[in-house]
Amino acid sequence: MTDDASPRPLGRLARPRLYEQLVEQLLGYIESAKLRPGDLLPAERELAERLGVSRATLAQALVALEVLGVIDVQHGTGAVLRHRASVASVIKGLREHQSRLPDIVEARSTLEVKLAALAAERRTDEDLVAIARALDTMRAEIDDGDRGAHGDELFHQAVTAAAHSPVMAQLMAFIGEMVLETRLESLAQPGRPEQSLESHRVIAAAIRAQDAPAAAEAMQRHIELVSDVALLR
Repeated sequence: MTDDASPRPLGRLARPRLYEQLVEQLLGYIESAKLRPGDLLPAERELAERLGVSRATLAQALVALEVLGVIDVQHGTGAVLRHRASVASVIKGLREHQSRLPDIVEARSTLEVKLAALAAERRTDEDLVAIARALDTMRAEIDDGDRGAHGDELFHQAVTAAAHSPVMAQLMAFIGEMVLETRLESLAQPGRPEQSLESHRVIAAAIRAQDAPAAAEAMQRHIELVSDVALLR
């Protein structure tokens, strides 16, 4: 009697990406060094040398830990431990986050493109002042060596406010925490803060000129730019 059941084909195991391996090593270091919440991790240059990787690659792992709330990267100070987490829980959270990133991008494209067009049609002088102030804040942060995340957030809030659409503003507030995740990742890409700021200026110019189609197009290009993050590659 023969067994007709065919053996299940073997598939290749997914190889962890380099930044996932680095996340595991960083968590191992935190454990072995007995770091507590509030303690400072070694400087990026030292960590990169210890791990034998480039600072750009290390930055991806640090951003992943920052997005998941394990560390807080502070300008001028470095990476501060917020809480100790197991490797399994962090890798699981990282992969779940990675899988929802395309949905966040899609939601931003749907909402923010329309908000930019409405802002061009409805903006007041006060709205233009708020948008200009946000651009100045982001420029100052970048000049100071920071990523410009606060100025970036202020800019998008100012555009949302200029649209004068309470319901759409509520929808943006609903996805605010998820947008923050992509903001951190995007602005950590080399050269991205300057690119993002210039992209903001194009959007602002279209809003100032009350050119709704140009504002919508500029916002769509901006979202495509900032959505190019390492975790999606």
